[in-house]
Amino acid sequence: MKQIEIGRLLRASTTGFVAGCRVAQLEAPSFGALVRVPVEPSYQIYGLIYDIHIDDDGLVRQLATADGVDEHIIADNRINRNVPLEMSVLGVGYRQNGRIFHLLPPRPALGLDLIYLCDAAEICEFTRAGRFGYFRHVLRAQELPVGELLAAHVQQAHQAHLAVGDAAWAGRATQELITLLRDDYPTLMSVLGALGDAQLSNAGGA
Repeated sequence: MKQIEIGRLLRASTTGFVAGCRVAQLEAPSFGALVRVPVEPSYQIYGLIYDIHIDDDGLVRQLATADGVDEHIIADNRINRNVPLEMSVLGVGYRQNGRIFHLLPPRPALGLDLIYLCDAAEICEFTRAGRFGYFRHVLRAQELPVGELLAAHVQQAHQAHLAVGDAAWAGRATQELITLLRDDYPTLMSVLGALGDAQLSNAGGA
């Protein structure tokens, strides 16, 4: 298994964490991606990326308003800048002693812990554990773009499951979301609308 390192932890709580990475590492993580933080050999935390942003600094402000800036200067600033890109991650579960739990972790990760992007096998393993219990962490985070986050995650997980011949996973996930949101019609419509926009191909029924 190839481990894709995407950054280091800046700050954390039991409900989520923020990681920093360089521009050169930005090609790997994406909105809705499942990531993991190995805290100890027998304990690691999982989360979904729900925001990626780049803070400005004095040099960027100067370059943005200057005329005729050389492309080499822009490229050098993007690659070598000291201000990190920040990724905000929602905690959705953890693994302890080989078992995956769709619960909030018992303790947060530590500053400067490495963050890794989960590969297809890890995505399948995490999303198959239990019965979509991690969805409740996303649905509870009303300050986030819940519909878009779930759609991005389901789309990426669907591709991972397709690779191992499970075309029905996305259908089961959608049915579970309908069940969870049956008493919250506005959120249900937002989630289903976002899932529809994701245009999941070959999504099997429940």
